[in-house]
Order: sequence, then C-alpha cells, then structure tokens
Amino acid sequence: MIFYQRALARAIAQVSPSTPRARVVGGAIPSHATTAATQFIHGNVYADGGRVISHRNIKTYTRPATLLARDAFSFGFDGGTLPSSHSSASFSSAAVVEDEDDTGAGSTPTYTMKRRHGVRNVAIVAHVDHGKTTLVDELLKVAAGSSPENEADSTASDESSLDRLMDSGELEMERGITITSKVTRLDYFSTPGADGVSKHTTINVVDTPGHADFAGEVDRILSTVDGVVLVVDAGEGPKSQTKYVLSRALSLGLVPIVVLNKADRSESLGRLESGQTELDLMDLFEALGAEADQMEYRTLFGSARGGWITGDVDVALKVANNGVENVPEAMTMRGLLDAILEDIPAPSVHWYGSSEEGGEKQEGDFGSEPFSMTATTVGYDSYLGRTATGRIYSGQVTSGDSITLLRRQGSEDDNANSSGPTTQVSGVFANRGVSRVALDPAVAYAGDIITLTGCPDTIRVGDTLTATKNPVPVAVDTPPLSPPTLSCLFGANNGPLAGKEGTIVTSSRVRARLVSETDNNVTISVEKCESDAEKTVVLGRGELQIGILVEQMRREGYEMIITPPQILTQTCPVTGNKLEPYEEVVVDVDAEYAGTVVNALTGARKGVLVEMSDDKQGKTQMKFEVPSRGLLGFGPEIATVTRGTAVMHHCYLEDREHAGTMGTGSERGKLVCNELGKATLFALESLSARGTLFVAPGDMVYPGMVVGENNKTGDLEVNVVRAKATSNMRTQSKDEKLYLPPPKRMSVEELIGYMSEDEVIEVTPQSVRLRKLELDAGVRERAARSKKKQMEALKQNNKK
Repeated sequence: MIFYQRALARAIAQVSPSTPRARVVGGAIPSHATTAATQFIHGNVYADGGRVISHRNIKTYTRPATLLARDAFSFGFDGGTLPSSHSSASFSSAAVVEDEDDTGAGSTPTYTMKRRHGVRNVAIVAHVDHGKTTLVDELLKVAAGSSPENEADSTASDESSLDRLMDSGELEMERGITITSKVTRLDYFSTPGADGVSKHTTINVVDTPGHADFAGEVDRILSTVDGVVLVVDAGEGPKSQTKYVLSRALSLGLVPIVVLNKADRSESLGRLESGQTELDLMDLFEALGAEADQMEYRTLFGSARGGWITGDVDVALKVANNGVENVPEAMTMRGLLDAILEDIPAPSVHWYGSSEEGGEKQEGDFGSEPFSMTATTVGYDSYLGRTATGRIYSGQVTSGDSITLLRRQGSEDDNANSSGPTTQVSGVFANRGVSRVALDPAVAYAGDIITLTGCPDTIRVGDTLTATKNPVPVAVDTPPLSPPTLSCLFGANNGPLAGKEGTIVTSSRVRARLVSETDNNVTISVEKCESDAEKTVVLGRGELQIGILVEQMRREGYEMIITPPQILTQTCPVTGNKLEPYEEVVVDVDAEYAGTVVNALTGARKGVLVEMSDDKQGKTQMKFEVPSRGLLGFGPEIATVTRGTAVMHHCYLEDREHAGTMGTGSERGKLVCNELGKATLFALESLSARGTLFVAPGDMVYPGMVVGENNKTGDLEVNVVRAKATSNMRTQSKDEKLYLPPPKRMSVEELIGYMSEDEVIEVTPQSVRLRKLELDAGVRERAARSKKKQMEALKQNNKK
C-alpha cells in the first residue's frame, strides 16, 4: 500500500499546474483507494484542494458506469456523481470524473449511487457438482422457518418437495445439472440480537450453472447482484469452473463469501486438517488479482445435505467425525444467511435526486425517481404475454404503469438508445422457490429482482425497460459476454426417413426456433449460412450447450440435421497470424491411468501438461492447456480407456496462435449401411466381430447411415438387413442361438464430438442417428479418390 501511495504522490508532483483538468465530483479519496487508482489510471494525476484529479486526456481503463460505481462503493467511496454517458467517460475506481466542458447547459443528467435498505442480492456460484442447488434448498427451508410465527411458505412446507427444487426443468432433473440460472426470493428474519428483535430482510438468491458451457448464465446474472457465495467441494478444492466464476465476480468488485461444502465426507477430512483447500483458495484469489478487501473473505465450513454450517474448522471436523445427529441450532444454515446480511452490502441503486441526501433509501423514497430495469431473462406466458425478469436500478414500478423499451448499449439495432415500443405492465411478480407469486401490493422498488409481465414483444436480454412519462436518459449498461468458441450448421432433415417421426420438418421452422432461442439464451448466436440458404449457423460455447439445445428441440417435435462443429478462429491484429481458443483442462483419474491421459492429450491433440499432483487416495490430478478443437470427442474416449474413472473439467483460457493440423490419435473407420430396411439379429451378429455396433435388431436403417465403428481404418459398407435364409436345411450351426452385445448409444453432445467431417447427425423426436452427408456410396468413393489425389499432389509440391 505504501508503494502505491508514494507512486501516486510522485505522479502528482510531476504534473504542471497548467495541465488541462477534469473535475472530480464527490468526496476526497480514502487512503485505501489509492491502490485502485494506480491500477486504473495510466497517466498523470494531481491534487486540487485535497481531491485527486485526473489528466483530462490520460489513458484510463474504461468499465461500465454501473460496475465502476460498485467498485467505488467497495473502496469506501460514498456520494459522487456518475456521468450517464457510460461509453465515452474516463473513470478511475477511486472516483468518478466528469469533464469540465461537459457540465454546461444541455449536458446529460447525472445520477448518484445510493443503497437500498432491507434487501440483499447474492448469487450462488461454484464448479459443477459442488452442491450449489442443494445449498439453495437448505436456505429455502431455513428462511421459511425463520418467521416469528413459523408460518412456512407453501413451497417449503413439505421438506421432501425441496430436493433439488431449483432444478425444475425436465432436462435438469434427468441429467442432474443446472442449465439455466434462476432467482428466488427469501423473506428472512435474522437471529434476534441483544434487544431481542429479529430484523426482516428480503434476500434474492440466484442459483447459477456450474458447467463451463453455460458460463454465459453466470456472466449475465452477476451484474444483478452485489455479492457471491462461492461454494467449493472441501475434498476436491477449487476447479476450473471455480476459477472462471470467481474471476468474473472479482472483476465486478463483488463481495465474496466462501463455503467449503461436503465437509462431512471422508475425503474432505484430510484436506481440512492440513488446510490445503483453504491455501489453494487463497492462491487462487491472489492469482486472479483480488483486491485487499476481497482477500478478507469469510470462510464457512459445512454440509448442504447435512444442513449444518460453521465458521470454525475444528468444530466442522468434530461434526464430520461424530455425525450430525446432535447439531446445535447455532450451526444450521442460519449461519450462512446471517453472514450474507453482515458481509454482502445492500444493493446499489441509481439516484437521480439530490446527491446531498445520504443514508440508505427506503421504499417510500423512490416515488419521484425515473424507473429503469434491465432484463436478464426473457420468457413468454400464454395468459400474461411477454415476461422479463431482472433487477430494478432506479425508481419503482407498479401494475398498470406504461413502460418503454431502450435497446442495450452497443446493440446491433440501428435504433439503439432510442425509444422503442411502449406497453403497459400487466403484473409484478416475484419468484418464491419455483413458483411465480404476484406481489401484494403490486409494486417493486429499486434493488428488487422481479418479473414483469406485459413487456414489449421485441425485448431481448440486456435491454432496459423505463417509465414512459419519466424515463432515464440512456439504457443501463450491462457487461459484455465472452465470445462463442464453436459453430454448427442446422438444417432440415433430408434423409430417407424425413418426416416420418417428427411434426416440424421445414428449414424455415427450424431457423425460426433457433432465432427465438437467442431471445433468452444470450450465449447462443444465430446467423444465415452464406453457402447454403437452407441451413442456419449456430454459434455456441461447447458441445454440451449445443446438445442441450438440440435435445430441447427434438422434444418439441423438430426434425433436423447438425453438421460437425467448427472451432472459431480470429486473426491477430498485430501479427496477422490465425488465433484459436485454448482451454484449461483438469483431469482427475486413478494413478494407473495417468499415462494414458497424458498420451491422449499431449499427442495428436497438441495439449501441454502444466501441472501434475498425486493424493493419498491413489488419484492423480493433471492440468493441461489444450486447443478447444483438441477436446472434441475427448470425453467419451477418455471415459472408455480409463474404465470410467476419469473426471474431466475445462474452461476457456485465451486465444493463442493456431496449432496447425490436428488429429485425435484414434481415427477409425465406420460401418456404413448399404440397404434400406430393419436391422436383423442374424446380420448384426455376424458383424459384431468387425467393430462396435450402434443399432439394435429392429431399428430402421438406410444406405449411408453409420451403424457402427470399424475396428480398422477406413469405412466399410455392410448389409445389416440381411435375413437368415428360409430353407428346409437343418444343421447345428444354423439352429444355434445367436448372442449379440448391446449397442453403443451416444447422446447428441457425444456425437457432436465423435462424428467425422463427412458426417451429420440426424435428430428426430424418436431417434438420433449418425449418417454420411452424401448418402450415395458411389459419390463418396469418387470424392475420396479425388481427395487422395489432391493430397498426393500437395505432398509432391512440398518436396519440390
């Protein structure tokens, strides 16, 4: 800290008094904010009357105004005026500046940042399968029973109904993962203090996905909260997705609370006793550039499934060893809710009134303020119309108010920041558990996270809703999302069985459904294919995300085909070289298979082993840096060669120089059907020795359909509809019983990484098939010969 203060003082002393200035609006900068000032300001600064003034034309780190205001709060800044022109203003995290030339008549109105009393907004973030959703279930139970009258909410009256309550989607329940972020409102009455009074607080808790492919759900929801509860498996420690979600939270200046979950498991005891998990977390916080205040995070130990939590590691070890039968009342999940009230700040709101008014704002203070709310989730209700869920940043809204749509900052819409369609609010709702409950009275205030019905039909995620009569000048800025990493082509099914199993089969209907998905799924982008007007380009984050989208569409009756994924590349503006995304891959596997994993990732897939460690349980953890295209199809392959003992997680790292030609190291041919009909047991039994079969007796097949994997290189044309000859001959071999191993069935996301460049996936409501793009065997053979000649000619040219 002393170093940064001296550096700032030297910079102040070197500036000429005649240097053009920018005026700072707000109070003097506290001493602990100078660290942030030196990190954000890359130029000269000087003092004027005890305030820090930045050079008007210096290079500064530009961030959205809403996020900079949150930074200012985290560094002890209270008061001060924020420019409403977010995109062009220069800020430091210590204070918000405004050019003197821009303060004259006709300038854009400004607002100050205030706090909202009686509300907390917090997100639960973690790596996949570290216990987020179970923790939210426990918080719902505790909050429901915290009322002095013990009147539990209807959604929490039956504890058996709270098992993974937030994972309410059909696919979420089937797969046991969180796919979409969800918000629920808790009415919590805190533990009575010395005066015996229990204070009521509204806590909006957001459950977020833990899989890297759905990281966009985390990106969009963190802008609506003021703190995060980072859940980490005490036995595993921080993982790849832990690193991602924590880096996003720290960059937004959010206040963290760490919960070491599953502390009652045997594999967790050793790491808790040695403090290894806590040390790993501290190293991670430091590596991600956490500020001094953020490094002073609170650590809690507990078990979401066991329903207990404590701040003392010795007590946690005692409970873990002796069981949870006699857990005292003080160790229930109330401890986490009380910690949220103490550590997480009240939500910051935009205040357009007089900046002289201090203190936290009450509900009755927002009547004259302009209303603004950003949409983080968009939906449709057949009775109530278009719905939008988000956080209110200023003012208040009630049923019957007239609202206007403002496009998101940087929107591709030519009319961005101009007044859009106007509608009337038909309802104001809050989510309690998975139920949408109308507010009574139907009014919500700045800082609340609510759902509005009757919104404009053209609203998209990131857009701003404002009052028609008293609007905000510009849309509320929202943080940008990370770019997609791969693309696939979607088109209408053109196979021999098209239209026999699905009800929606045309390419226009498929494209319309994909476009509608982008209304709410902000990490999915849809474009028209330039080479084929009948196909649509879908840009996404990973195989699982694309697979979930396809699975949802097939359950709605769609038929389609999906081409192999293509990794998105960029061109370096400095060197002109091609860049491709790299990912950090963490693999936990039994020590005996460690060499197999290393060979698989560092060979043809061109990964690099960065870190390797062993534990006492005979497990080996390895960290790799691998090109994203090197991970396509790696999951099923590594699960097979390690007998299912490998657990792999990955997340986006950065763009690096293109790694060149790449293979998987295990290219095998396919068994391709050459006849139309139903597969027979007689034909499949004779082919089972040639490879792994994908179809069972009775399945419909057609020429060009992939029915198995060949044990040898190269494709093999086979007849799987051949029936046993019907004759009067009776022999022992003819009458013997036939045995056939079960076929290998792969999900859509597994097929996305498995299929070759000349194949497509055919998806219908009843079946998922892999077939060749060109069904005619003769055409495929001629194309293969032509490709072979081109490769030989290329080799000859290289030799010359």
